[in-house]
Formats: sequence, structure tokens, C-alpha cells
Amino acid sequence: MRPESRARLSACKLAGVSREGGAKATEYVQGTARMKATGRRREKKGKLDGEQEERNGEGGGWGAVYWQYFENLDKITFAETPLKLSKKLFIVKNTDRGEVLVPLSTGGEGLGGEVKVGDKIKVRIELRVDRDMEYVHMKDMRAACMELTNVISQYKYQGGLGYYESTKDASTNFFFNYLNKGTYVFEYPMFVTHSGNFSNGITSIQCMYAPEFTAHSEGVRVNVVK
Repeated sequence: MRPESRARLSACKLAGVSREGGAKATEYVQGTARMKATGRRREKKGKLDGEQEERNGEGGGWGAVYWQYFENLDKITFAETPLKLSKKLFIVKNTDRGEVLVPLSTGGEGLGGEVKVGDKIKVRIELRVDRDMEYVHMKDMRAACMELTNVISQYKYQGGLGYYESTKDASTNFFFNYLNKGTYVFEYPMFVTHSGNFSNGITSIQCMYAPEFTAHSEGVRVNVVK
């Protein structure tokens, strides 16, 4: 919006949000004509039906509405945009035929057996991109009962894609300078070190200079027995 439009928002009707009757912008960035106004929902449950805003003055304007809230990691559901993420956990079992991957259910128990301390777990992340992108960050969270076998951050190259992999205490981060349209699979192993019931978090991805391009996987729990 242009600078003269910062004087007053003449009307704002957002379902369930206590910001009506000509609320003034709470933040204005000088030199950018950017302003921001926030409000609180009257009810914890409900649905945002839409909003209407009017501005005085000539010329056009652009804006967006963001709904932010808190939720437990293991209750987060899958969200899809031009970026699509899928995360799965597998128990690695040694057989006469070699290594076999046994998938874990969303409840945290192995479909082919229980998860035990000392088990080897393989993380598989599937990423689908419907357009070329630049400067993308993907963050994969992990449960507190897991320890990585590879703790060294380094630049990697696979399937025509180059990226930097950075290992942190509670997550593994992937940084892409260029992310071409296509489907990519990332895998890495971990070992189970503690028993109990743990949240495994989510995997999220976002374009760093176009944050509207973002997505995340669903949250799951991991149940480990001794």
C-alpha cells in the first residue's frame, strides 16, 4: 500500500477476530509503505471465513491474512502447497537376504515388531516440487531417543541435486541454492538410544525469499520399549 493509506483502515471484518471499526495499523515500516495489524480470535475453535478491507486514496494495494496458532507436534496434520513433503520411518532388520526395511505406523509401533533400544532406524523424506525454486530450507526434526550415525555437516550431491546438510541437536537441516522441478528422496540412518514415548516432530520446508511457498509433513510419535 502507498504511504498515504497508512492513516486508517476504514473497515476490517475478519470472522472471530476482535479487530473491527477502523482499527489502526500497529506497525508501519518507513520507506516501504508496509503496514501490519494484528488481532485475536474470540473463540479457540472456528473457521476463518474471509476478510474485507477498504482503504482511502488512489492506486492499488496488496495484502495478505495469516492465521497463526500453537499445536502439539504429534498432532500436526499434513499440509500441501507447490511443495509436497512425505516423511516415513523404518526399522532396519538384518535377514538372510540382507537389510529389510519395516515401516513404522503413525502410532509409533513397528508394523513388523516393536521398536527397541538399539534398533537402527532409517528416515526417508520424499519431496515433490512442481516448479523451479531458489534458496530453499528444509528442516527435519527427530525424537530425543534418536542418535545420528553421521554428525558431520557437509555439502552433498545426489541425483543431479547439490545441497548442504547441517546436523543440529534436534534436527537435520538441508539448504538448497537451486531446487529444480521434480521428485527427490533423502535418507539417513539413526539408532534408538532410550526407551519411552517420544514426539518425532515434523519435516518442514520453505522458500527463504518467498515464504508463501512452504509445506510440512504430519507429526508422529515413536514408542520405544526396553
